[in-house]
Amino acid sequence: MINLMLIVFLVVFVVVYWYLNDIKRYFWRKKYQQQSLSRADKKILRNYMPIYRNMTDTDRARLEQHIIWFLGEKRVIGRDGLQVTRSMSLIIAADACLLVLNQTWPLYPNVKEVLLYPSQYYAPQTNKDSAGLVSYHTAVRQGESWPGGTLVLSWHDVLEGNRLPGDGHNLVFHEFAHQLDQQAGNTNGTPELPKGISYQHWADVLSRAYRQLKTQLAYQMPHVIHEYGATNEAEYFAVLTETFIEKPVELKQENPELFNLLVSYFRFDPRDWLGRAV
Repeated sequence: MINLMLIVFLVVFVVVYWYLNDIKRYFWRKKYQQQSLSRADKKILRNYMPIYRNMTDTDRARLEQHIIWFLGEKRVIGRDGLQVTRSMSLIIAADACLLVLNQTWPLYPNVKEVLLYPSQYYAPQTNKDSAGLVSYHTAVRQGESWPGGTLVLSWHDVLEGNRLPGDGHNLVFHEFAHQLDQQAGNTNGTPELPKGISYQHWADVLSRAYRQLKTQLAYQMPHVIHEYGATNEAEYFAVLTETFIEKPVELKQENPELFNLLVSYFRFDPRDWLGRAV
């Protein structure tokens, strides 16, 4: 009898574990799908997020549902005396959810909280030179993405990223792209890929594009991707994400193969959101 109960328990445990996200999605649908953003919420997004204004009705509705889920499941915590308002959380959630617009809940399963500073902040940094000597100092930062599920953002720079939607810089896009990268286990510029994209193809295309950026910088050639992307492969993917969303036409012209791969990965084409009126 005891052995039978143990077997039943193990079977139930395996089934629950295997279908855990499906079970969660069922309860999330019951909890969130009847909720909607208020008119005041939508007005904030229209005022501060140009991409939201230019979206199709279908994409905008999907983004709004993701925002509701994100605000219900993640925490945005103020630092250095900053009082986080509904507006601040909305804008951060909207930018973060844009990257995963056509994905299903849970979004960013590793992310637990966002720490929000009023502006750029000081963070401890450790460096080791070629001789093995370790030095400690502080660095001024706009944001960070920690593998443990915490992101750190400067509110001033979050606003700047939305105020200038075509400059190729958006702090939230950048840091949450790192989270997508980290979901695969290593922060190396290769996130978890959907079916239909092989890891070898991804590595080949991004490696060529990464080397191309380094060559462009070395010979002072024109380039659409910001030079910070040449720091390493992880930063390249984060900067590339910013460029893809904010400068899609220019990126398509410079590297069609790379652009088309990103469309397949993100499952949207940001050119659809250019120049539309609400």
